[in-house]
Amino acid sequence: MVPFGGYLLPVSYGAEGIATSHIHTRKHCSVFDVSHMMQTEVRGRDRIAFLEGVTTADLINMADNTATLSIFTDPLTGGILDDLIITKTTLGYYYLVSNASRRSHDQKLLKEAQAAMRAKGKDVELRFLDPDERALLAVQGPDTAKVLQPLTDVDLSHLYFMESTLATVAGVSGCRITRCGYTGEDGVEISIPADQAVKVAELLLASEVALVKPAGLGARDSLRLEAGMCLYGNDIDHTITPVEAGLSWLVAKRRRTTADFPGATVITDQLRDGPKRKRVGLTSRGPSARAGAAVLDLTDTSDDDIVGYVTSGCPSPSLGGNIAMGYVRSELAKSGTKVLLRVRDKRVEATVCKLPFVTSKYYVRQDK
Repeated sequence: MVPFGGYLLPVSYGAEGIATSHIHTRKHCSVFDVSHMMQTEVRGRDRIAFLEGVTTADLINMADNTATLSIFTDPLTGGILDDLIITKTTLGYYYLVSNASRRSHDQKLLKEAQAAMRAKGKDVELRFLDPDERALLAVQGPDTAKVLQPLTDVDLSHLYFMESTLATVAGVSGCRITRCGYTGEDGVEISIPADQAVKVAELLLASEVALVKPAGLGARDSLRLEAGMCLYGNDIDHTITPVEAGLSWLVAKRRRTTADFPGATVITDQLRDGPKRKRVGLTSRGPSARAGAAVLDLTDTSDDDIVGYVTSGCPSPSLGGNIAMGYVRSELAKSGTKVLLRVRDKRVEATVCKLPFVTSKYYVRQDK
């Protein structure tokens, strides 16, 4: 168990190591308890204007029962204050899932924005769902639908990536199933009454149609890194803009035109002119580079020309060898560029590559 975002979370379960759990998720199916994540409901007549005032999403053109990844942005730096998933329900509210490590910050940000809206006579209601009230289970891997289908009243063959619905799961009503995840595999996240979470998790793990195992924080981190996904506080923070992070697609087309979100001037300038640094993938052999490792110019022999830094890194259970993400000067961000990583007292040659490292296998509509 390790502290994470104000909670104690298991790195792994039993004697099974991180790499074994990682591979099992890629080949079969794993259950992750992610109840530490912050769940929020936003209601009220002016809920769209409220959320568009603090994020870069286009909620006006969002279809019912769909979800989108978005970000809170800093009004001064254009940096990322947190990443979150926003779901548009048919029940008159938006459902948000954001990072546990940013719980206090996000609640403060939303409350202050709510107060500003109310001062103008606007109608916005916030409901923060306590983990003791609402749990969140992530089921990830190619066997997800096979395992979950016998337990739910929703036809999962018609629930596609980034779509969401209310459901009954294992006899528990009032659950919300969203087809998404943090591994790059097909999967779902199930928001469920907390007092029913153990029951549902045990039934998933007892599946007779596929081998399902619990997975912890260690496999979650290596899986998301292979999938090229950012961890807040490592790969993105308030000093890094979505353009630098390779997340320009999170700034919706209409919002680029209206430029009415926090930090819009900085971000739209970078969209037009390009950033000075970019997030890239890195592959290497030898000792694995971890967060904080310096990236050096391959042609510099003095060890002084630092051109970037690693934000996440680990040995890749799926690919062999080492993978990392980090930021380098934009002129060095082209795939195939050779650089050096300073790993402890060694200089390790690495190659810049595109992300993700492992091809995503989301359950998407075939007509898209």
